[in-house]
Amino acid sequence: MEAVHTHGVWVADSLQQKTMSQEKLWLIITHMGDPKAAFLLIFPLTYFIHRRTGTTVLWVAAVSEWLNLVFKWFLFGERPYWWIGESRLFVNNHPQVIQFASTCETGPGSPSGHAMVTAAVWWVIVSAVGSSLYSRTRSVIWTALPYLLYITLLVAVGLSRIFILAHFPHQVVAGSITGFILGVILNPRAPEQRPLLFYVGSSLGLLLTALLMKIGLEELGFDLSWSITLAKKWCAHSEWVRLDSAPFSSLTRDCGAILGLGLSQYWKPGGWPLPWASRALCLALSSMGLYHINRFPLPVQPLPLFYGLFLLKFLLVPQVVMVVVPAGVHLLTSKMKRD
Repeated sequence: MEAVHTHGVWVADSLQQKTMSQEKLWLIITHMGDPKAAFLLIFPLTYFIHRRTGTTVLWVAAVSEWLNLVFKWFLFGERPYWWIGESRLFVNNHPQVIQFASTCETGPGSPSGHAMVTAAVWWVIVSAVGSSLYSRTRSVIWTALPYLLYITLLVAVGLSRIFILAHFPHQVVAGSITGFILGVILNPRAPEQRPLLFYVGSSLGLLLTALLMKIGLEELGFDLSWSITLAKKWCAHSEWVRLDSAPFSSLTRDCGAILGLGLSQYWKPGGWPLPWASRALCLALSSMGLYHINRFPLPVQPLPLFYGLFLLKFLLVPQVVMVVVPAGVHLLTSKMKRD
């Protein structure tokens, strides 16, 4: 892998030198490809356009990110920003690359979680849009358009991850292909009208399975904190190493979101019938609510408290989008109609 990694470093070097003027664009793209964006941005947007697609997006985001965590634990992928120094291959010919605030993620690098979750989640949306366009127009050209945009998005997210030194090229390719396959498999199999016990079992199942795998790997002598150690060692600024990018943060986010999805469907199966104007208001209010939930600071010590509160954060996400805000808007509009 040394030759692959070395080539990847020089690809990142070339990309930075040629496109550094587009730094802000690359950073926006990498933030849009963040798995967190699937929960906080894409889910509410798609939910208020089409409920089934929205809940599928949330389910696929959680399952694909959990699988990404498992793959990373078994593949032990390096990241460019620490491998450049750790490999000691560039002492006499150091690449002219820089790090960014988004660079210093603490999990292993392969496959890319940004690419994998983006590919899986956006396949749900693109396939729904493509199917709708074909049923309305019967035009192959119009139907192909969302798929071309999908490929463009994956390329852009992949390049942004290479640009900021978070991943090697082969890792974003692996993530994109794996995410696409997961999107195709999971999209038609997303749960509908399942009892609350199904979601409780799914959430606990993902959590306990990951914990058992972690314990098993550590018993076999594998140090799963190796990537965190390297991140702290080679990150240009210690404040860029954030606990919310750690593998267990992904795990608690996924488990919380799935449990929250089940609770939301339990409180109000099918949701409220809302006209488009009310849906737009719900989207605006939900986005504001999720922004403040995401920005709410959590104590980083003790770790169990942090991870418990982090799980609670993402358990609240479906509650806000599917229950709290729609209920308030429905109540308000119903009262206005009566008056």
